[in-house]
Amino acid sequence: MNVSTLEELEARVRAQVPASNLPRTPFKAEPHRERIEAWRRDGVEIRAIFQHLQREHGYTGSYAALHRYVRHLEAGTPTGFVRLEVAPGAEAQVDFGAAGQRRDPVTGERKKAWVFVMTLSYSRHQYAVLVFDQSVRTWLRCHREAFEWFAGVPRRLVIDNLKAAIVRAVWHDPVVQRSYREFAEHYGFLIAPCRPRTAWHKGKVESGVHYVARNFLAGREPGWLSEDNAALRLWVEEVAGVRRHGTTKEAPLARFGAVERAALLPLPESPYDLGVWKQAKLHPDCHVVVDGAYYSAPHRFIGQRLWVRSNGQDVVIFHAWERVASHRWGPPGTRRTEAAHYPPDKVAYLMATPSWCRARAAAIGSSAAQVVEQLLAERPLDRLRTAQAILRLAEKFGPARLEAACRRALHFDDVGYRTLKRILERGLEGEPLPELAPARVALPTFRFARSGSEIFH
Repeated sequence: MNVSTLEELEARVRAQVPASNLPRTPFKAEPHRERIEAWRRDGVEIRAIFQHLQREHGYTGSYAALHRYVRHLEAGTPTGFVRLEVAPGAEAQVDFGAAGQRRDPVTGERKKAWVFVMTLSYSRHQYAVLVFDQSVRTWLRCHREAFEWFAGVPRRLVIDNLKAAIVRAVWHDPVVQRSYREFAEHYGFLIAPCRPRTAWHKGKVESGVHYVARNFLAGREPGWLSEDNAALRLWVEEVAGVRRHGTTKEAPLARFGAVERAALLPLPESPYDLGVWKQAKLHPDCHVVVDGAYYSAPHRFIGQRLWVRSNGQDVVIFHAWERVASHRWGPPGTRRTEAAHYPPDKVAYLMATPSWCRARAAAIGSSAAQVVEQLLAERPLDRLRTAQAILRLAEKFGPARLEAACRRALHFDDVGYRTLKRILERGLEGEPLPELAPARVALPTFRFARSGSEIFH
């Protein structure tokens, strides 16, 4: 067979291929080829492309057919990559991975768990711990424990875009969670979020998470979290740390001890206090709600969102950068209140306890004290509010006039609020007190000395 060009050879070979091996129908996605290729260059997943085509272009094919088409397009164009190797101490990669279920030491119940892994990029030495959540406080605590495990801090941390670290995942302008930013400033490392949907950019820790899952967790019965963590630390040192790594061809622990340990940044003088920042609205009762507990702040900020920093010991509230309140930490359901945070009229009401009313009345005079004591002693009606209102009359009419009004009210045995207020408004407190008519003497009662049967037959 004589052929002059490769194209002619390809045409003759295709002519010999059985028709059954050729596609019977064209792909339904073929009209959208350019758009699909553009999406794939931008890193869009096939599932997202499928949804876009359905919603925007009326695509009627199945997801499986689209998946085969994309793989057909990319089969002949393999993507190359550059393997980045970093200097000792320059970088670590961090990630969470699913860890099945573990027993909670507090409740004894089985709960979903995750494994936190931090891998040093140079030596591949790692720190791993099992946890029950991916909250901000847990994220910070795991970092602090990892730095203490390594006895140093890497200069740069490559992380995923989880909410505990990144508020808004944007490639060029990511927004870092305020707590994590403060944590990074305390330890002196740089935060390097991965581009969204590019897990291979932190392939070293991805491999580390998979290695923990396949080697340590595989086949292990769900046990108590504390016991499993003790076993995991031992496994990191005695199994993962001494194996011959497939890329470096050295044992991670030996490579770490010989070179990387000394290249890490030193630990700060004091560890981070695990302070977590969050925003909370100040409600009309002058309290913000943080982790189920209630903390007061000045009433002038009602309706505004304030920054709150809690480290498990203290709770500090900020308006912008101004510190406006601080409290001792309390468990869920507790209430921490400073009276000065309420409006002045509400503070006066809170302060007017029975003891306060007695002391205030005694300072005004004996008659006022007698009136208040008589009101507070009344049963079963609670007359505290009446006593508070009577004492407030001193602010308008003066303590001396109120004392004289109380003396007059006691004379007539009528210590009601309306009576005292009417005396003061009409200026009657200075009038001479009239003599009261003597009270009638009750006559003794008599009984018949003889029974009725003796008189009436």
